Amino acid sequence: MYTVRPGSRAFHEICIGCRASRINGLKQRGMRRHYGSHETRAHDSQVWSRSLGVLLAIGAGAALFHGSRRYGLRELHAEAPPAPVEMVIEKPKKKEGLSKEENRTMISSQHLQVKQSWENPGVYAWGSNSGRVAAPDSEEAFVKSPRRIPYFDGVLLWDIKLDRNFGAAITENGDLVQWGVDFSSESGGPTPTLMGKNLIQLAISRDKVIALSKSGKVYSLPVSQSEQLSGPKPFESTWIPFWSTQSPISYRQIQPPKEKVTSIASGLDHLLMLTSSGRLFTSAASTTEFPSKGQLGIPGLTWTQRPSGPYDQPHEITTLRGFTIKDIAAGDFHSLAVDTEGRVFAFGDNTLGQLGFDYNPESPSIDVPSLLPISKLYAGTNQVPRVTGVAAGGVNSFFTVDATRVAGQGEDPIASRGTIGRVSADTWACGQGTYGGLGTGRWTHVQGSPTKIKALSSLYEYDEPTSSIIPIRLARLSVGSTHASATMNNVTYLGAHKNSSENDTNWGADVLWWGGNEYYQLGTGKRSNVSQPVYIRPLDAGEAKGKEREREEHRFQSTPRKRIKVNGRWVDLEQRVECGRFVTAVYSGVCS
Repeated sequence: MYTVRPGSRAFHEICIGCRASRINGLKQRGMRRHYGSHETRAHDSQVWSRSLGVLLAIGAGAALFHGSRRYGLRELHAEAPPAPVEMVIEKPKKKEGLSKEENRTMISSQHLQVKQSWENPGVYAWGSNSGRVAAPDSEEAFVKSPRRIPYFDGVLLWDIKLDRNFGAAITENGDLVQWGVDFSSESGGPTPTLMGKNLIQLAISRDKVIALSKSGKVYSLPVSQSEQLSGPKPFESTWIPFWSTQSPISYRQIQPPKEKVTSIASGLDHLLMLTSSGRLFTSAASTTEFPSKGQLGIPGLTWTQRPSGPYDQPHEITTLRGFTIKDIAAGDFHSLAVDTEGRVFAFGDNTLGQLGFDYNPESPSIDVPSLLPISKLYAGTNQVPRVTGVAAGGVNSFFTVDATRVAGQGEDPIASRGTIGRVSADTWACGQGTYGGLGTGRWTHVQGSPTKIKALSSLYEYDEPTSSIIPIRLARLSVGSTHASATMNNVTYLGAHKNSSENDTNWGADVLWWGGNEYYQLGTGKRSNVSQPVYIRPLDAGEAKGKEREREEHRFQSTPRKRIKVNGRWVDLEQRVECGRFVTAVYSGVCS
């Protein structure tokens, strides 16, 4: 992915004009030489030709004069050959009196974005505001462009999750805050709820907030503040030996036996828990509906056939024993898991092809983890695929794949040595494309077999430190109920400092968006759905306007990880994107 500045096109056109002038000059000189080669003809022929030419010229001139007056034609004049175009090299934009840092922010919007993300960390949100999530202090139905949530100004977060009617976030100190009408119709904004647990990751269902602590414990609590205050409150140990106190809010702890949970993901009714040993556990995650579409991965497990004990007790997916799972993802009613060998297992609802299998009306759901035949997608390409990650949301699934070029049968390895071993980083999608959620440019209703997102696949760039061409992978893929966002792992630069050149600027990672936009959740400022990845304007677009930027390519880039000083202390910080249910956020995330 290369960026071509506007000036390069003008330079190209100037070069073409220069070449055209030179070619025309050569043609004219050649024609003169050609006409001069007839001087050896007889003198009488020359006289006759010259006399005839004079008569014809006089007649043609008279006809042209009268014709031009009759038809309004302009008089013709001989023109001198055009002078060579003078190439003007654009001078730097630096203005007198500006400091080095002021000049950097003026010449590069990317540098300005990085600077603002460090100086003013916080949360930007947009999309549906019917539940007071995108703008808790506003009665607007929609937030059409990125807007800061004042509560989070200067605040770093571990994680954030957004539903249409409620939001939840984990602050840097590991406390949970909640807001939105489903949390409390009377609350004026984010409110701390579960505190002192050292939380680091979030998942949400229909009516539950599930949080993972750094120690590997999983906590489940109601979305509603009234239920938190009225429900059963467990006793908690204190720093005083043999002394415990009752929790101020109601919550439950979900813990697989003798396992430390390292990652969680949830749908509307179910929860996935990945442990440090690579085992996968599932449980119910909603009090309104028990998972019934196979998304738990336990054949025959229903509300009536569940074992005795709590309804949300964890169940190990025993069919995955022997596979070391490394990554998980969950849509509304389906689940995905990928192991350390790059194999993908899918289970749950498949009515729209979201599992990666063609829809079968006789079996609309699959209740046992099934291996997805990714290798078939590369049949006949002499590439060996390996899945590196999965993502899901709503009724869509996404797979990132590293495909390595190998020698084909009978292929000369010496003749193909330039391509053997080359890795192509691809992204595949399946599920519903009615709102453009597949990102393929098509509005397919049901997409069973995974289809490649060409805008995010087979991309390369030059890496200066290694002096080589490298594939551009995805750094992060966030999927909401109908829309998605991809943060590219392109080459970034954060090395500008006070002693470097005034033209030394920082730049971040490209971010692209696609899918449903009925609630302005894509951030384009428009309401039309988008079927293929597009850029959006910077978060603080209003501060970046000016004549000096009229010709500059202007798009949002997220700031990658960097250790900086915030409020007098050093922290590892990066910007992250979170796509929720009709709502989107960009937040300043703390790194472990």
